[in-house]
Amino acid sequence: MDRNAALGEFLRSRRARITPRQAGLSDDGGSRRVPGLRREEVAQLAGMSVDYYVRMERGRRLNVSETVLDALSRALRLDPVERTHLFQLAKPAAGRPRHTATRPQPVRPGLRDLLRILDHTPALVLGRRLDVLASNQMARALLTDFDALPHRERNLVRFMFCDGTARSLYAHWDIHARDIVASLRRDAGRHPHDPLLAELVGELSIADEDFRRWWADQNVHRHTHGSKHFHHPIAGPLTLNYESLTLPADPDQRLSVYTADEGSSSEEALRLLASPSGQNRS
Repeated sequence: MDRNAALGEFLRSRRARITPRQAGLSDDGGSRRVPGLRREEVAQLAGMSVDYYVRMERGRRLNVSETVLDALSRALRLDPVERTHLFQLAKPAAGRPRHTATRPQPVRPGLRDLLRILDHTPALVLGRRLDVLASNQMARALLTDFDALPHRERNLVRFMFCDGTARSLYAHWDIHARDIVASLRRDAGRHPHDPLLAELVGELSIADEDFRRWWADQNVHRHTHGSKHFHHPIAGPLTLNYESLTLPADPDQRLSVYTADEGSSSEEALRLLASPSGQNRS
């Protein structure tokens, strides 16, 4: 991924979503050809020259200061995740580009033991590209048996778009799938020279229209917590809360754990999922 081109695409997508009224500007009576702000309006709001901003959008190599990036973040009304993404695109780490290793990321034995101990609730370890690095039996019963797949296929994005069961499993598939794409976009900003990520994006862009459209939206998202609704073929309807914790020893890995509200029908459904009939789901 060319960081300069990616920076320009991200800036264009962010200014396109802000109306002049939201920015406190005149909307010209609705006579605009395209939605969102003009380049000169973004430059005005950020207190920078129009020429400088135009060069940023065109992917020109610039030594952008943090002051300028802060001003752009405010002008474009970026949330904290988007702001971090902007900084990663505009100010890459010093030194030569670091190519990401193509071997599966190792998972510490202690972390695998933790997954095993969490035997009554789905839990999995996610890595770069949302690769599923490890999962417990409950997670495999809830989603799919990732351990039975080739390493290349053990990926949450591939599951979401390539496994036919995913669209029926998630009650609001389009919402969760769009968030998954936005999370992958955030990962691309952090690891722009990852060949496996480029391969994944290219493959899914060709194979799936939804992925291609949502990837072009340039949205970024960080999964930290929330809830998901499932229609499980054995356990039935479930509403599960999830917590996604970045691991201190490796910021490219995070532990995701799903729980049900105490005393809820979803808690009872998890018990069914933990039973032999639920565990034997293929």
